[in-house]
Amino acid sequence: MTQSISISRIHYPIHSLGFGTRVGVWFQGCQIQCPGCVSRDTWAAGTDPISLDQLTQTLAPWTAQADGLTISGGEPFDQPDAVAALVDWWRTKNVGDVLLFSGYSAEVLWTRHSDIVSKLDVLISDPYDAKQPQTQPLRGSDNQRMNLLTPLAAERYASLDDSPALDLCFDDDTVWIAGIPKPNAMAEIRKRLAAMGFAAGTSDQLLDGVRG
Repeated sequence: MTQSISISRIHYPIHSLGFGTRVGVWFQGCQIQCPGCVSRDTWAAGTDPISLDQLTQTLAPWTAQADGLTISGGEPFDQPDAVAALVDWWRTKNVGDVLLFSGYSAEVLWTRHSDIVSKLDVLISDPYDAKQPQTQPLRGSDNQRMNLLTPLAAERYASLDDSPALDLCFDDDTVWIAGIPKPNAMAEIRKRLAAMGFAAGTSDQLLDGVRG
C-alpha cells in the first residue's frame, strides 16, 4: 500500500482502550484540540509520515492473538484515507472488533465518512469537555458517546466495567501511559513518582507549546 500515515505511536498489548487484549494505533495530528486534553503531544501535524506497508508490517505479528484494534490520536479522521486503508487491511487479518476514538460528532462522521464509519464496530465520538463529569467507561467526559455499530460491539461493550483505566507501556527506554485517566490522575502519578526520586513529564502539562 502506498498510502502514507502520520503516527504518534503503536503498541501491543493494550487493555485499557477496549475489550480484551488489543493493538493500539495512535494517529499524529489533531485539528480539534480540545482544552484540557491529556494527549497534547499528538496535536501537532506529523512531519515524518510512514507508508501503510511499514505500519502493517509492524502490526502483522500481533493480529493473530489480538482481540481487536483500537485507533486513537490525535484525530484519526484528520487522515481519513489512512484510516480507511488501515481498517480494510485489519479486517483481512483479524475477526475482532475495531474501536475508534474521534473528537467529531457521530452525525458529522456519518455525513462525511459513512464509508469508513460503516466498517467500525465501536465509535467513541464527540469532543472532550473538561467541564463535564467523567463517569462512563472509555470516555474522557460524559458528553462523549459510545456508538455500538455491530452485534459484536453490542456483545462486548454493552457492559464493560472491569477494564483497567490505564496501561503502563514500555518501549525500549521509554515508559508511557495509555488509557483514559480520571481527573487529576496524571498529577497524582507525577507526585508519586517524584516522591520515589523519578522525574516525569506528561502531555497534559503542555501549555503554549512548552512541556512542564
